[in-house]
Amino acid sequence: MGDHLEKSQHALLNEGDENEMEIFGYRTQGCRKALCLIGSIFSLGMLPLVFYWRPAWRVWANCVPCSLQEADVVLLKTTDEFKIYSWKKVIWISLSALSSTSGLTPDHPLITDEGYIINRAIRKPDLKVRYIKVQKIRYVWNNLEGQFQKIGSLEDWLSSAKIHQKFGLGLTSEEQEIRRLICGPNAIDVEITPIWKLLIKEVLNPFYIFQLFSVCLWFSEDYKEYALAIILMSVISIALTVYDLRQQSVKLHHLVESHNSITVSVYERKAGAQDLESRLLVPGDLLILTGSRVQMPCDAILIDGSCVVDEGMLTGESIPVTKTPLSQTASSVPWKMQSEADPRRHVLFCGTEVIQAKAAGSGAVRAVVLQTGFNTAKGDLVRSILYPKPMNFKLYRDAIRFLLCLEPPEEVVRKALDVITIAVPPALPAALTTGIIYAQRRLKKKGIFCISPQRINVCGQLNLVCFDKTGTLTRGGLDPWGVVPCDQNGFQAVHSFASGKALPQGPLCAAMASCHSLILLDGTIQGDPLDLKMFEATKWEMTASGDDFHIKEMLAHTIVVKPTDMVAQVPAEGLAIVHQFPFSSALQRMTVIVQEMGGGRLAFMKGAPERVASFCQPDTVPTSFISELQIYTTQGFRVIALAYKKLEMDCPTTALMREKVESDLVFLGLLILENRLKEETKPVLEELISARIRTVMITGDNLQTAITVARKSGMVSEGQKVILVEANEATGSSSASISWKLVEEKKPGPFGSQDTYINIREEVPENGRDGSYHFALSGKSFHVISQYFSSLLPKILINGTIFARMSPGQKSSLVEEFQKLDYFVGMCGDGANDCGALKMAHVGISLSEQEASVASPFTSKTPNIECVPHLIKEGRAALVTSFCMFKYMALYSMIQYVGVLLLYWKTNSLSNYQFLFQDLAITTLIGVTMNLNGANPKLVPFRPAGRLISPPLLLSVVLNILLSLAMHIVGFILVQKQPWYIMDYHSVCPVRNESASALAASPSVPEKTRSNSTFASFENTTIWFLGTINCIFVALVFSKGKPFRQPTYTNYIFVLVLILQMGVCLFILFADIPEMHRRLDLLCTPVLWRVYILIMISSNFVVSLAVEKAIIENRALWIAVKRCFGYQSKSQYRIWQRNLANDSSWPPLNQTSYSDMQGVSYSNPVFESNEEQL
Repeated sequence: MGDHLEKSQHALLNEGDENEMEIFGYRTQGCRKALCLIGSIFSLGMLPLVFYWRPAWRVWANCVPCSLQEADVVLLKTTDEFKIYSWKKVIWISLSALSSTSGLTPDHPLITDEGYIINRAIRKPDLKVRYIKVQKIRYVWNNLEGQFQKIGSLEDWLSSAKIHQKFGLGLTSEEQEIRRLICGPNAIDVEITPIWKLLIKEVLNPFYIFQLFSVCLWFSEDYKEYALAIILMSVISIALTVYDLRQQSVKLHHLVESHNSITVSVYERKAGAQDLESRLLVPGDLLILTGSRVQMPCDAILIDGSCVVDEGMLTGESIPVTKTPLSQTASSVPWKMQSEADPRRHVLFCGTEVIQAKAAGSGAVRAVVLQTGFNTAKGDLVRSILYPKPMNFKLYRDAIRFLLCLEPPEEVVRKALDVITIAVPPALPAALTTGIIYAQRRLKKKGIFCISPQRINVCGQLNLVCFDKTGTLTRGGLDPWGVVPCDQNGFQAVHSFASGKALPQGPLCAAMASCHSLILLDGTIQGDPLDLKMFEATKWEMTASGDDFHIKEMLAHTIVVKPTDMVAQVPAEGLAIVHQFPFSSALQRMTVIVQEMGGGRLAFMKGAPERVASFCQPDTVPTSFISELQIYTTQGFRVIALAYKKLEMDCPTTALMREKVESDLVFLGLLILENRLKEETKPVLEELISARIRTVMITGDNLQTAITVARKSGMVSEGQKVILVEANEATGSSSASISWKLVEEKKPGPFGSQDTYINIREEVPENGRDGSYHFALSGKSFHVISQYFSSLLPKILINGTIFARMSPGQKSSLVEEFQKLDYFVGMCGDGANDCGALKMAHVGISLSEQEASVASPFTSKTPNIECVPHLIKEGRAALVTSFCMFKYMALYSMIQYVGVLLLYWKTNSLSNYQFLFQDLAITTLIGVTMNLNGANPKLVPFRPAGRLISPPLLLSVVLNILLSLAMHIVGFILVQKQPWYIMDYHSVCPVRNESASALAASPSVPEKTRSNSTFASFENTTIWFLGTINCIFVALVFSKGKPFRQPTYTNYIFVLVLILQMGVCLFILFADIPEMHRRLDLLCTPVLWRVYILIMISSNFVVSLAVEKAIIENRALWIAVKRCFGYQSKSQYRIWQRNLANDSSWPPLNQTSYSDMQGVSYSNPVFESNEEQL
């Protein structure tokens, strides 16, 4: 109905964003509302329950479609594959309360400037605003554009000049009041959900409603004990779930509440600086930052002064980050796009800690509030926890279908209803929950923590794992190995730090001592570990200038570095770092401006060698630059280039543009750092590869280094080829191009030999196309291929193994592209630049213990990749356990169902205690203990079935149902053919059956007791014993061990339970205790018949076990069947693999192709927006 609305009634909310939704306008109609109310009363509350499960039906029943402008209710539908509906009321805000105090009129200057969304949202002349609140974010109605728009952030179109001009002097109190009313409070409020709310939400689960229906039916049939047992189980299950949800709610509340009540200093345009509670902040407010160790209560743009910030909460790395002010330029371009540098270097994010705030001159450190509340980076992180992306895992969909298939078609009044309640086993939710809990507990013992338990099953399906390199595959710290200085004659001899000799003083040493973002905090040097190692290698010292430090344009407390031993070439006082252009992964460089004490002004640059060389004067870069660089990168070293230039003294530092400083530099040399593999990396990768799980490296490091690490770690094994894919963007004269070059590995020789680097082969070897090849490409090439060669992207990804120089947004984009090929993708990173990719992957594993790890479903306490195979093994075990449980529960239900139907044939059934014994003493105990098997320590080269409706699983259930049916029918017919069947009870068992026969014969027995006696019959006794013992044997058959779980005999509790249950059943079968038989409504039969019952069950068990082992678990047989029927996997990556295997022209080697689609773009707006926000 909602799909056919006119354009004015339908729009997109958050278009192109990760949480994009369709929005439909509706108006509540009185008569419809009244009809729904009457329907609710007459349906005894069933109609509101249906509306609770189906929100769209509620809106369609109560409202009529209308334009969004007139709507008082909106219906929202997600645009992803899940199409989840929700509805929201449109709320009105009136500014009339403000107009009386501040004299607001429709033509007031404050609200006439329609360049801002806030002013466009105010309806004139009545000064009212309409808004909806979706997932904690407010969306106001834009009267000019006729759509709902997000509020709570500064507009994206604002230029840096406009920000300085409009907000540089603060907002007036009237503006603050208006914004406060429309934008709402600046708080990340995560209320602790009341227990009654959690309880109602859990109780209204369709399964528990079905349970309620079942319990009512059982009470009406006088199954009191059974009904009470189910109520007890349901209460325990609900209580555990509610407790767990409540704990999560409390934990999240405590995580965010500290940032909601901070006192901040805000500059008001007329009143000046004043202290304000952080809840009252609005976008556009001017913050005054003073002191140190300040928690940021919002996102803010730094416009004056500089700050050192700990962003560990967001990035996972507690490394101080330097923030620089947004310069005031005349350009009208949006502030985020005014330079190629990362705009985040100007932003102080909510939840981060300002360690140090340094004012420029005598002024204050000022920042303009950019985003408030849930619009902030931290708010976005919290929202991702509150509203996680739904999982498209077929197991859970199949489970519902599976249970629906168990329900029988017959509807013979109360007996049929009874049969329906048998079809859905009451122990099922408890059994499935315990399986996940056990897996979670086993992971916890291995130091792996999980915030999304349902994803444990998804781990069992992983067939591709992406790894970050630095800190994940290799050690986090980098150790300086040596420097390669250069002069006019080219590169000089390597200076090795291991030699213990001091580094020769000069510009190279000065660059290493000053080109960093280190700070002095309480007398301790803090900052990036790489910067710290580099500085320590110079043997210089760092101090902060005192208050009496007055050099032109230099701040008090400026960082000063100086050599410990006075050397003639370096000024005795050292160097003062007067300005920084911070490092960003997008720019791959950083630059500092330093003042020589008693000398001139210099600029030093460090960064990726290729980037640094591009800013240098060509004649200062040695001709052997590329070959020298490759010598070290091929051996896995991390290489950083250094350069410098002299600056004019009369030019003010603040006026120097980065572009001007970073030009015509003099190349100084290369700094070589060791980045060793972690000991665990190689064996783990070998284990994954032998299990046919693809491994992919996604790193921000140099491509050559990444290729070497891939070879050393075993990601690219010996004999396999690496093909370098290079793509270049379209320029004015030529279209975009893509080239393919075969990379050849040469064994490293002595340093200085020109044969030690990776070079490109010109000739194509015969075995170059045999399929054992890997593609390696950079982030730049990945972007160009996505934009101009999107048809080639899947082909490259099928064999793409090494992705270097990737930005955080590109990492996320790559993970999504792999998912489009139907891979189940895992992502393992240290949390630094991997937040987006960790959230996007099916399974994200963070090796960081910082708060950023809340964005990842799994966090490993052990900072190495050993957790990945552990997680996959546990996931496979949990998945197999779920399937075993479903199969067992399905069969147990069918065994009961078949037995009851056969007894109905003779107008008989099972008694209360017989049901109770099967459901509680047998099935529930098995359900709780069958899950205890641990994961198999060996990772096998195939995955368990991912779907319940896969042929082996279905065949297993069907064959076992047929075997059980055959056994029950044989028992049912044979017992009637026995010579003693027609005799009275005394003749069969004179003593044991006299109570039953007396009960049946006595006319004075009360009616209720006599009705109970109708259960006792030879058919009932036979069917009950066959069904009950069969339930035990089936559990043994279905309890899978290898290859995914440990053998069943290692699950001691389960084995003990089975032995005890079997012992009790045999005791009941062979013990002649009249009272026990009377209680269980059983009849005593000849001992020979009891032996026959055992023979029937044993035969059934042997056949069932043989079928399971010889057919169901026979992989070779199923592979042969697939081949016979020509079945081929429909997964996209499998289709591409088959196509490429038959393509003799793939991969193209030593070729260059050109795009004929200039201007055709391929983008991934989801990740671009994510990257901007974080």
